Amino acid sequence: MSKFEDNPFSDPAIDNPFADPSVQQVAKSTNNATRGLDDYNPFDGQQNANQATPPQQPTQPAIMQAVSPPPTGGQYTRPSQQQQSQGPPQNFTTADFQELKRRQEELERKAEELARREAELRAGSAGRRNNWPPLPAFCPIQPCFYQDINVDIPLEFQRIVRHLYHLWMFHSLVLSLNIVGGLALLFTTGSFTVFGLSILYFVLLTPFSFICWYRPIYKAFRSDSSFNFMVFFFIFLFQMIITLVQSIGFSGGGSCGLITSIEAFRFNVGAGIVTMLVTIGFITTLVADVMLMTKVHRIYRSTGASIAKAQEEFTTEFMRNQHVQTAASSAAAAAVNAQIANANRY
Repeated sequence: MSKFEDNPFSDPAIDNPFADPSVQQVAKSTNNATRGLDDYNPFDGQQNANQATPPQQPTQPAIMQAVSPPPTGGQYTRPSQQQQSQGPPQNFTTADFQELKRRQEELERKAEELARREAELRAGSAGRRNNWPPLPAFCPIQPCFYQDINVDIPLEFQRIVRHLYHLWMFHSLVLSLNIVGGLALLFTTGSFTVFGLSILYFVLLTPFSFICWYRPIYKAFRSDSSFNFMVFFFIFLFQMIITLVQSIGFSGGGSCGLITSIEAFRFNVGAGIVTMLVTIGFITTLVADVMLMTKVHRIYRSTGASIAKAQEEFTTEFMRNQHVQTAASSAAAAAVNAQIANANRY
């Protein structure tokens, strides 16, 4: 009968999961957070009391302070009069300040020299006066060539050109010493052959070597001319052969070489010593010739020059020659006149 006493309209006796205390606590905290969000009004001008407002600084107008611009790189700015009156900085000594001043003057002097050389280059070779050989003004013979390695030769080739110029001077010095050795042999042995030929070698080889191999290599480095390089190699090879023969010193060859020096010791020790010094000079010159020849050839190959380029330069320069152009015009005119005369004859 108990079943009939229950109310059929009451809630069924089912386990309610939300009756758990832990679940109810989580639900209560969620409702509180939701209520906080619902109470928030974004359009309310009042700020939350929990947020601390930082104190505002009293506003003042901004003041611009003058800032000195930093010095630009690579330029020198001259100090003001006030800085100059203060003297050198405290961390600089007077010697350091004098050294800096000296360097500044040196740089200014070099800048003026570069400006002068640049003006000379712009003026062209027409405005240059020949300055070699350096003869006095009263001499009736005037200089024949213009030579300035610092102006004409590029910076990377100036050293090798100076070495070649010094080599030519050393050749001339050894040839002059050869005259002294020939004079010593003339006094000891009575032979005039070495002395006479030594004078002839000095008179001929000194100017010819300058014109035939030094001037071509000077022009080659000045204008990067393959043709002048080839001329230098060809003539300088003969120079090396002549120096080798003079170093050996064949009898009657006109040079105080090794053989001549050995024979001179039989007659007089002093003459032998003099001729041996000349022999050492010839051998030293030959070694320097080989070394500089190798170095110039290495530079020549590194510049990309070739025989074909030398032939092309020779053809161009040959056709630009005024005498060649005049001769070609005359030949062409003569050929045309001959053709006209033959046509009128028939």
